[in-house]
Amino acid sequence: MVVAEKHIHDLPEDCICTIISLTSPPDVVKLSLVSSTCRSATESDYVWNVFLPCDWQDIARKSVTLLKYTTKKELFLCLCNSILIHGGNKSFALDKSTGKKSYVISAKELSILYGDEPDHWNWKTIPESRFAEVVELKTICRLEIQGKMKTGELSPNTTYGAYLLMKISDKSFGLDSIPTEISVKVGDQEFVNTAYLRNPRSKKVQMESLFYRNRMETLKARVNKGEEKLPREREDGWLEIELGEFFNGGNGDEDIIMRLMEVKGYHVKGGLVVEGIELRPKH
Repeated sequence: MVVAEKHIHDLPEDCICTIISLTSPPDVVKLSLVSSTCRSATESDYVWNVFLPCDWQDIARKSVTLLKYTTKKELFLCLCNSILIHGGNKSFALDKSTGKKSYVISAKELSILYGDEPDHWNWKTIPESRFAEVVELKTICRLEIQGKMKTGELSPNTTYGAYLLMKISDKSFGLDSIPTEISVKVGDQEFVNTAYLRNPRSKKVQMESLFYRNRMETLKARVNKGEEKLPREREDGWLEIELGEFFNGGNGDEDIIMRLMEVKGYHVKGGLVVEGIELRPKH
């Protein structure tokens, strides 16, 4: 007896949709090129609904602007492009390759020491920010910035990184005289490290490091040893420093506390521009 050769195209479309939904968004795009049968399945709401977070309706309701879509695929792509939520004080986006959630908490939502005192901080609007306002440090001795979120708002079974989004003005001073202490705490687990607030392209910083090296080494002894991370340039023109990382197992709804502090140098500093803190999946 001759057994007829079977192809995926011979399966019912709902079976094909189920199989495709077990892949990833990039794989779905590739499969749409295989055949007309696969292309039809890859446009299915069933497939793209799998890649959407279970609370997507709540997220959509919090959007500052009305989301326009007619299919779940269009909704997924819309959320991948980032939307403003919570009155414009947070942004939300999905990772295009995994569908995992990411957030940016604006400076307005952060706890900043003396952040409401105009002698120390200046709130302003700049065109390159996604938010209505960012904040620039004018002059201060104690630099303390803290952000909070809940693990229940993030994707489960995912490793996340927390990043301070910032700029350093050309007129900055005192920011890298001593390493800044950074930390991420989830429940009773805490990741602690150090970083330098310096523009990687600034020649001014390089000259200051050369002339004041002895003094900087003396100040550094006051801080616990760490990796002394440096800011990284982003594609959107901002700088970022990784404050720490953690694994979100999806069990419970614990507080995530992210901090940046420089309180041991006892010197004035200024010129730091803060947009917010980003929480995003690590690949």
